[in-house]
Amino acid sequence: MSFCLETHLQQSDNYEILIKQAGFKDCAKLIEEKAMSIVYIKPGEKILGARIIGLPPIPIGINDENGTVMMPYTKPCYGTAVVELPVGEEEIVKIKAVSIK
Repeated sequence: MSFCLETHLQQSDNYEILIKQAGFKDCAKLIEEKAMSIVYIKPGEKILGARIIGLPPIPIGINDENGTVMMPYTKPCYGTAVVELPVGEEEIVKIKAVSIK
């Protein structure tokens, strides 16, 4: 079964919003400053069941040790946020597989 970001955010408290209602550049900067390791993806890639939009390249923070992912998430009418949430190892492998650098 694959992970669905939208469902997780609606049905679980097991995530942290690090910044919200921010511009994409601010969100990208936060990820680049705080993440243990970073991969970059193209806009439109499907990560955790959601298409990620933003200015390319889009940073995704990965903490293999804790099994968490830090990513920008844009929701219409709410703006862009940075969400950190736990994911399984298979989801981290999928994210790394679509990385561009």
